[in-house]
Amino acid sequence: MTTSLPCVLHAWTAYESELRNYLRHRSKDAHQADDLLQEVFVKAMQQGKQFCLLENSRAWLFQVARNALVDQFRLGRDVIELPEDLPQPEPTREPIQALSACVARVLTELTPEDRDIIEKCDLEGVKQKDYAATQQLSLPAVKSRLLRARERMRARMSTACQVRFDEQGRVLGHVPR
Repeated sequence: MTTSLPCVLHAWTAYESELRNYLRHRSKDAHQADDLLQEVFVKAMQQGKQFCLLENSRAWLFQVARNALVDQFRLGRDVIELPEDLPQPEPTREPIQALSACVARVLTELTPEDRDIIEKCDLEGVKQKDYAATQQLSLPAVKSRLLRARERMRARMSTACQVRFDEQGRVLGHVPR
């Protein structure tokens, strides 16, 4: 540590006043700012030879000071202990997760062609290009068929499961049957 002492002392002499003002301005408590300043100095000393290798010691010192302030603010938050007998909220499922039973049922109600393309491309993750090759179809034909199959499935789900969608097409909720 003695080899790094001149580097730390040089930087400390140059920036201590500026760091103190920064910490006092941010913490609003001079004693707390001085304690934090001491922490920054100790961390600089602990860096040893690494401190001398820093490209911008001022930036490093201010980053350490900022992190010390953040840590202090986090520790200073008031914590309220909750009673042990506080009832736990019921776990909620996202509307899209709750639809799994409805999706499975509606898939069985679709035509075999619609069911196959939706299962392969949407549920199993087969690329449309690969699906087109295995079915001996053009890629535009697969895209068109998949779009129409999705539209029919969406209409069927809206009817069968009373699925509600928002303006962006995201599921808001449904009524299971």
